[in-house]
Amino acid sequence: MLNPIQPFLDQAGVMILDGALATELERRGADLNDPLWSAKTLLETPDLIQQVHYDYFVAGADVATTATYQATFEGLAQRGLNQTQAESLMRLSVQLATDAREQFWQESAHQAERIRPLVAASIGPYAASLADGSEYWGNYRRTIEELMAFHRPRMACLVECGVDLLACETIPCPEEAEALLRLLAEFPHQSAWLSFSCRDERHVSQGELLADCVALANDSPQIVAVGLNCTPPRYVPSLLASLVDVTDKPLLAYPNSGENWDSTTECWLADPDFADLSRPAQQWYQHGARLIGGCCRTTPADIAAIRKAI
Repeated sequence: MLNPIQPFLDQAGVMILDGALATELERRGADLNDPLWSAKTLLETPDLIQQVHYDYFVAGADVATTATYQATFEGLAQRGLNQTQAESLMRLSVQLATDAREQFWQESAHQAERIRPLVAASIGPYAASLADGSEYWGNYRRTIEELMAFHRPRMACLVECGVDLLACETIPCPEEAEALLRLLAEFPHQSAWLSFSCRDERHVSQGELLADCVALANDSPQIVAVGLNCTPPRYVPSLLASLVDVTDKPLLAYPNSGENWDSTTECWLADPDFADLSRPAQQWYQHGARLIGGCCRTTPADIAAIRKAI
């Protein structure tokens, strides 16, 4: 099985990920006050999604992450879409990212110095279907088999679309990680990264050690990178340091902007210490991160700054 990220690491020693999708769509005027979140834009203004993907490529991202984080069969069924319609919407999300890549690559003046970017299909956590913020605390009370059953149809659809890899992201607990790892084995030719949401310098959102959660993926040849996302930047150096002796897989870090989402008041709380992510990104690289980008509230400008800094 080919490792899609290895050429980037061989050439530059680092792979630049994209930044936020949903909050960037909001910044550009999209109304995402909806349980479907960014998937709502797939239904209403898909061209805006393609533009955001394109702008991240121009900013220096080596990958586009599809708008499927919150696109689940259960959530789309509540909106009145049947299975066929839901599958079409997920395929659209991949096509938008692919079209943005092709547009960028055909127009790019950097083909001699850059590798053709990838498309990663976002596999958001079970919590995303609940739309209650529980990706930041876990405690689903669901068995591993139930979580596998939840993720299976979306993963199958996205794999069938021919994406370069899967982005299993914002995972709050080891149970869901194990479910995804077991499920991934049903698609033996598909690679993925595995990324956890964390609540402090050592623990994932549910409370277990990040190091223990990451170790679960060590025996999976399909997992090409492990790490964290949607986590405050101030925690990233310590979290990365805790992984150095745990895994030989490349580490990834794409934290949020430093602002914290308050699920009670449904607003972002600013952290003035992280107005610029370029210097923190250098620290993440020094602590072992080789896939680096941004999550909620980061923008193409942040990705451009990160690429320039690294």
